[in-house]
Amino acid sequence: MTELLSIKEASKWASKYLKKNVTASNISYLIQYGKIKKYGNNGTTVINKYELKKYYESFNGKREINWKEKLGDDLNWALSFDNLKEKDTTKHVHRLHPYKGKFIPQLVEYFLDDHIDNFKKEVYFKKGDIILDPFSGSGTTLVQANELGMHAIGVDISAFNTLIANVKIAKVDFDDLNIELNRITDALQKFISHRNNITFENELLEELNIFNKKYFPSPEYKIKVRNNEIVEKEYTRQKEQEFLQIFKRLQQKYNLQIKQENQDTFIEKWYLKPVKEEIDFTFEQLKKVKNPTTKKIITIILSRTIRSCRATTHADLATLKDPVTTTYYCRKHGKICKPLFSMFSWWKRYSKDTIKRLQAFDKIRTNTYQIGLQGDARSIDIFSVVEKKQPDFAKLIKKQKIKGIFSSPPYVGLINYHEQHAYAYDLFGFERKDELEIGPLYKGQGREARNSYIEGISQVLNNSKKFLQKDYDIFLVANDKYNMYPTIAEKAGMKIVNQYKRPVLNRTEKNKSAYAEIIFHLKEK
Repeated sequence: MTELLSIKEASKWASKYLKKNVTASNISYLIQYGKIKKYGNNGTTVINKYELKKYYESFNGKREINWKEKLGDDLNWALSFDNLKEKDTTKHVHRLHPYKGKFIPQLVEYFLDDHIDNFKKEVYFKKGDIILDPFSGSGTTLVQANELGMHAIGVDISAFNTLIANVKIAKVDFDDLNIELNRITDALQKFISHRNNITFENELLEELNIFNKKYFPSPEYKIKVRNNEIVEKEYTRQKEQEFLQIFKRLQQKYNLQIKQENQDTFIEKWYLKPVKEEIDFTFEQLKKVKNPTTKKIITIILSRTIRSCRATTHADLATLKDPVTTTYYCRKHGKICKPLFSMFSWWKRYSKDTIKRLQAFDKIRTNTYQIGLQGDARSIDIFSVVEKKQPDFAKLIKKQKIKGIFSSPPYVGLINYHEQHAYAYDLFGFERKDELEIGPLYKGQGREARNSYIEGISQVLNNSKKFLQKDYDIFLVANDKYNMYPTIAEKAGMKIVNQYKRPVLNRTEKNKSAYAEIIFHLKEK
């Protein structure tokens, strides 16, 4: 028997059935992406309860069983945090800027806070302790230490990573920030008002809307593709070429120069000429900001903005295959999409979002010390560097020393940590230290690369020990598929006293296959 439910009724039923909160937006998502069929007319949308149940039965509950079969019964599903929504894992300042390879804040909280459970049987840290993250990346550990009333030091080889971390934990003059953002936004709006790229893009969007509604209606088009009623590759190639003629006509109408003359730098290669000119104008406005903290925050806003404006497809933002200078069929959205011809809307969006996130963190932050240091964690003298930047914090560090480490070292041969923000290094002129990265992608995962990685991580731990209390606790998050951490611990004069194996569910890459990482607990040998 068919039972039809409204979106609101479906969310209530699904919440009860799955024993977790399912919102109306979750149901709308399933409809929009053709996971379940939409019924109803006269503006009222309903769905078939049986079809919704069938969809959930095809996935829900099976993932945990399947993953344990592949990864082992020692998999700690409690550390999957699968009950969290994206807004929880990207709360307040944790989404100030995209960053590959960061862990979710709840994982840091789990080991730093004062709770115990069936897996974590002991409290390792307390308020007032000092935490070190020698691979601090975008500063997740620093932010969570602040939330929990702990002090923290982060070290990272990347100047840009250190900037992100320090902006997240900075105390902000919101009046000054608002004044400067309004000034720059007004200047940018005036700058683009005399240009034709905005008018061109608006007319292009109108044409795209008409074309996509006709040839790529949602969700009907995706359902037809899934049911093999449309041969996607042939159909989309034909429609892509059809719309390209409309695109070329508009380009001629507005006499718009899209490609840059030179392709020598990252900015020249990956940004269309109209966007590059807006970037240059905004950067000149940024130089006029006098307050150092405000200037750093706006630097992050501009960086986040230009990252979203690279001339690439929506599906390739993380990989950057080839620059895109015309409209194209987008597999991610199932329609014809376009590159960006102006950064203005993204600038306004990220300016507003950044203020909102900084204010949210400001309401809960504790009066504790946090600092991000740019340097090589294998050799940095933490005491002397902090003393130059925050003398009062340096006194505290010397007095009580650092209680322990919570960090996620780079995975061997996985990410080039400087290259992921190449646009920022190019625009702002930060000095790159690629040659000092431990385990970068360009060195691969061969025996020589693994030996170099072992040596590098153990050197970091040995250097860190100089600043730690005697009874320290170290937690390192790693995917140790080459079984390197027992050797690393040995070389650092430490022992692995416990391991927590967790499934990694919050992933952005396309490969969503079963994957686990281990949190190694190390102590003095």
